[in-house]
Amino acid sequence: MTAVDRRETDPAASVRTAGGLSGMLRDTGTVFARQMRPVPHRPFMIVFGMLQPLLYLVLFAPLLTGLAGAEGENPWQWFVPGLFVMLSLFTAGFAGFGLLPEMASGAYERMLATPASRVALLLGWVLRDLVIVLAQMLLILVLVLPFGFRTTAPGALAGFALLAVLGVGLATLSYLAAMIAKHTYVFAPIIQTVMMPLMLLSGVLLPMELAPGWLYALSRFNPVAHVVDAARVLFGGGVWDGTVLLGWVMAVGMTLVALVVGARSMRRLNT
Repeated sequence: MTAVDRRETDPAASVRTAGGLSGMLRDTGTVFARQMRPVPHRPFMIVFGMLQPLLYLVLFAPLLTGLAGAEGENPWQWFVPGLFVMLSLFTAGFAGFGLLPEMASGAYERMLATPASRVALLLGWVLRDLVIVLAQMLLILVLVLPFGFRTTAPGALAGFALLAVLGVGLATLSYLAAMIAKHTYVFAPIIQTVMMPLMLLSGVLLPMELAPGWLYALSRFNPVAHVVDAARVLFGGGVWDGTVLLGWVMAVGMTLVALVVGARSMRRLNT
């Protein structure tokens, strides 16, 4: 087996030949800094992604008051954690849209021509989107506190950590879809087709306990639904029970699979 073959089949070998783990981390930081540079000058990048979730928050959450399955809670307490998951779905899940103009302009090919690790390119893009989605969540948290939403500092930190893991996985898959699709008219329907069932079957809008038995059973196969359940427990200040552990297992498992597939694809799709 040649050195080239080893780099393509062994991720560790690729890291070593590119200067080791420290080199990949350095490249990731460089790509991340480049991607973050325009963000402070384009605040609409953060605000625009919040518009649809905010509309749900203002126009939909009040309808949940006293709804069975929400256990008669303050609707903000039940809906806001699900809204954070919705932000991950929209912001991280649609992250690949930002890569399409770079592919069309040739900037993407120029980045591939640099000596930077291709895995570092992917990680740098994903980290930029992670910062944006966490900033959006923090802004919404500040907005809902005056309306009666209550959480604890440890619960909020644990909840944001869980959703950060989910966001990394979603953004990675979104970039992979963009690299395969290459065009907006191909990428958009693919993402819509995947994201809508994930959102509707996750229980972010309505309690899945209200659904028919077959639909509730189907939702149990949706990893995002378990993340939503875990987020509600964490942001509500609940204990780390089986619901939380299952949510973490689903988020970490999905993200690890996405990163492994992403790392291999970055080496193979664009050689």
